[in-house]
Amino acid sequence: MSRLDYPHRMTSPKQTRWSIRASAALLQRDIALPVLVSLAVTFANSVHPQALAAGSRSEQSNTPIAKPPNLLFLFADDQCFETVRAFGHTDIDTPNLDRLAARGTTFTHAYNMGSWSGAVCIPSRTMLITGRSLWRAQAIYHTTDQERTAGRLWPQLLQGRGYRTYFTGKWHINTDAASTFNVAKHIRPGMPKDMPEGYNRPLTGQPDPWNPSDPKHGGFWEGGEHWSEVTAEDAIEFLGEARRRSEPFFMYVAFNAPHDPRQSPQEYVDKYPLDRVQVPASFLPEYPHQDAIGCGPGLRDERLGPFPRTEHAVKVHRREYYALITHLDAQIGRVLAALESNGQTENTWIFFTADHGLAVGHHGLFGKQNLYDHSLRVPFMVVGPGVKAGQKISAPIYLQDVMPTVLELAGAPKPAHVDFHSLLPLLRGESSPARREAIYGAYLELQRAVIHDGWKLILYPKAKVARLYHLAEDPSELKDLADDPAHKEITQQLFRRLLALQQEFGDKLDLTVAFPNL
Repeated sequence: MSRLDYPHRMTSPKQTRWSIRASAALLQRDIALPVLVSLAVTFANSVHPQALAAGSRSEQSNTPIAKPPNLLFLFADDQCFETVRAFGHTDIDTPNLDRLAARGTTFTHAYNMGSWSGAVCIPSRTMLITGRSLWRAQAIYHTTDQERTAGRLWPQLLQGRGYRTYFTGKWHINTDAASTFNVAKHIRPGMPKDMPEGYNRPLTGQPDPWNPSDPKHGGFWEGGEHWSEVTAEDAIEFLGEARRRSEPFFMYVAFNAPHDPRQSPQEYVDKYPLDRVQVPASFLPEYPHQDAIGCGPGLRDERLGPFPRTEHAVKVHRREYYALITHLDAQIGRVLAALESNGQTENTWIFFTADHGLAVGHHGLFGKQNLYDHSLRVPFMVVGPGVKAGQKISAPIYLQDVMPTVLELAGAPKPAHVDFHSLLPLLRGESSPARREAIYGAYLELQRAVIHDGWKLILYPKAKVARLYHLAEDPSELKDLADDPAHKEITQQLFRRLLALQQEFGDKLDLTVAFPNL
């Protein structure tokens, strides 16, 4: 049996005793009979028949019962796929993420599906916690708390398999984190508090009012300690508690970094003198369709930098972005060191990704509310028993595929409403629905995109503009081929594929009105 073929639904005798004690406690609290029946069914389903048989033979055999794996999910905010040194795109210091990439497998083309909101974090995280694709997640967003009370959220499905679940950091989901996890600490909002000095800067010939290392601005230092450090300390505390318990653990460790305000200690900012920071090849003073696609000066993220963009302003913002990522990397290193020192590494699966990327000067944009790769693609690494070290898988996936992957590792069945797919077959070198024929992208009613076979078509319905990029030859998306007659056929093929994806994912926007000739 491959080490990836984890025997599902196994429960140890200690877990059995723990579950019985939990049931007794519920009885003492006079919980209604239907709830107890549901608990009994869940518990019965959690015990694999082979595990029960092995338990009954424990006095006759020394064969150990396989332990369910521990599950550590490390989640960044606004981190572009380019910002890990091991990937070779950027001169940035990320030694701990580099070690994760060396120890495990990297999915090089992991995407967020898009957003129904300017706060792209919300749809991404709602898709993750519910398993629903973009527009189906939007349909239940205002009733997400009903999903929680029904026990359908990601950590709750793991609790049904005997897992103790932990959370710390950025939540940004429309239900109560403390009621969703067994343990939750420092539940943070979508971003640290911002300050007026952090916007429309730096201006040419004027002093910069912002200091990314000065705690007087609050933000990440609100409460007295940098939020990334607090999140790491919570995770380390969780690992210590989990070591003393018999249940397997699931930890959802959600850093607010590197979301703005991009603040980090001075020693990290000093690592990036401006002559080290490169301006993106796709730099533009202004994106030509910014207003029609919802990315003009009215969008908060875009106001961080001045209009028109300057190369100096882009370098300053990227310097602060890289510094915050390197500081985040150091905190991840602390968590991984604690996992190792506790002796928990061997039976723990580690997943690292982010909710979406960020432009920070690409294409004249600063935010993530666009469908270029710098904003759709994220780093995605997996480390675990049997996972090939140093492997790269280029199959396109969605970052939310991590949800059913973890469910499969825990032996939990994937609910019918979950639109994403386990990555375990791909990790084993097998075919899987997770290997998408095409990637779908959307932002509000203003942008749509499809990626297929090395090509990307982006549509702006309000502007009636199509953009076509041959990603296989032009990964930075510099040369728009949409008006080239030689590429009319591929444009039409991609358009038809996009219409099919709209139907698959419940997207009701009629693109044929704006693009009747495609």
